[in-house]
Amino acid sequence: MFVRTSRTEPKEIIKLRILFLKIRLLRSTTKLNDSDSVLISPKSLLRLRPDGSETASSVDGDGRFASSAIEQTMERMPMGVRRLAVQLRSPIPEQLFWDVLTDYENLSSFIPNLSSSELVTRSGNTVQLRQVGSQQLLGLRFSAQVLLELTEYRPEGLLRFHMLKGDFRRFEGTWRISRVPDGCSLVYELTVQGCIGMPIGLIEERLRDDLTSNLRAVEREANRRFQQQTS
Repeated sequence: MFVRTSRTEPKEIIKLRILFLKIRLLRSTTKLNDSDSVLISPKSLLRLRPDGSETASSVDGDGRFASSAIEQTMERMPMGVRRLAVQLRSPIPEQLFWDVLTDYENLSSFIPNLSSSELVTRSGNTVQLRQVGSQQLLGLRFSAQVLLELTEYRPEGLLRFHMLKGDFRRFEGTWRISRVPDGCSLVYELTVQGCIGMPIGLIEERLRDDLTSNLRAVEREANRRFQQQTS
């Protein structure tokens, strides 16, 4: 596989371009549809320092977990579709992350820009949530409502969701918790397509910021609960 790069291009950008080329190659050779998600491996999402070493969470002198570096990727798809993924590694126990992510009716209390989250129904490992989010764009406040269906795969540490009804043409993704030697890896992947007439370029940066802030919010809440358990 040949990747044309500029001599002045940072190594991290070159690696990112190669990563997206691998994703496109995978789709072309494995009969994947645009609706199929490609989950980038946690190791490939780890942030690299300039010297090539990886960053992760650490514990400070008070026993609290210091925030880990977050790596984010984005793939621009046809028809205004965006596929984004963010990942962090943390020494916080994976069960705490699972408890936070499945505390559906309290999500709006710690996730920014989520105005409300209501558990509508539950049947086995499948739940339906009605959520309302709000955003500030160009000095104006916008809101969007979605009815989501989530399927819980606890042994795999996987939460898969998709929109049943709402203000997007497409809104789906996964939360994945995986064990790693120093704790766990948390990956949030989202595929989104705005409604007709929605300027995707205008909200693209907001989407990227939201994924990072949502991941940070989940980490902070898990850390808060850990402190309560150990105090």
